[in-house]
Amino acid sequence: MQDKTTQATKQPARNSRSQAISADLIAVVIAVTNGEPRVLTIGEAGALPSGPFELGHRSLQSGLRAWVERQTSHPLGYIEQLYTFADRDRIGDERVERVISISYLGLTREEQSERSPAHGWRGWYDYFPWEDHRAGVPFVLREILVPRLSAWADEAEGSSLRRDRRQRVAHAFGLDDRDWNEELVLQRYELLYEAALVAEATRGSDNGSPLSVPGRSMIADHRRILATGIARLRTKIKYRPVVFELMPPAFTLLQLQRTVEALAGRLVHKQNFRRLIEQQDLVEETGETVSETRGPPAKRFRFRQTVQAERTVAGTKLPLSRA
Repeated sequence: MQDKTTQATKQPARNSRSQAISADLIAVVIAVTNGEPRVLTIGEAGALPSGPFELGHRSLQSGLRAWVERQTSHPLGYIEQLYTFADRDRIGDERVERVISISYLGLTREEQSERSPAHGWRGWYDYFPWEDHRAGVPFVLREILVPRLSAWADEAEGSSLRRDRRQRVAHAFGLDDRDWNEELVLQRYELLYEAALVAEATRGSDNGSPLSVPGRSMIADHRRILATGIARLRTKIKYRPVVFELMPPAFTLLQLQRTVEALAGRLVHKQNFRRLIEQQDLVEETGETVSETRGPPAKRFRFRQTVQAERTVAGTKLPLSRA
């Protein structure tokens, strides 16, 4: 009996050490400035604001806000929980404990401040250049990604695996007469990771990968988390008016359209877009005008604050151009 008791008391200690768990709080903070979507970064644009969840934090959100303000001096406004990541093989370090990354999506307006090597704003298409289709199919997608992904699919062993890879690539990247789906940001990044075409996939290897495609990398799993945030936002703007969190207090309809296009990476039909905005009664005139183009002055609008309470499912509907 004594031996069994001793064994039972020793076992939990062994398990507690091997299963040590810590939680990181990570923020994907998005702004749109001069028609370009930008993300708040630290570490010379190689990481998202983040820090460990500590006993002194009142809640996950308060802990996240504290880390972001400490690292970037930027207070957070609108935030929502994004996703929880716990994959053992995606962190890229040799820590003994299991790290759970709890990510949040924040929407704000970029504040002009002194440049700092410790933090700043970076265009999100610097990390995902194949996601910007506002000027047509990007060169990096047409001339680099597609050939390398096709070669990766063809080198698979067995016809079934080759067929599966080809179908996944075609679906994610809009090939073989399929439409480009702007929401599949994470699926595209995951395929590139699986094909070892992004730097994160070969991190720690002796030579890296000479086939890595253009696009700024990030530490640990941060580019994957950023991809998740972009995908969530591209989906969310279709059924909730969250885009107004990114707008100044007063704006023109053209500025609103350019913001939606920047986030979606796609052009929208101008007249359909304006008609939908008017039909959903999302904005109201301020009585002011501003000169935007050579034409007559454009009216300025503001977001109707009662919209969120009245129409919780109202969104921009994104009348995307498929040309």
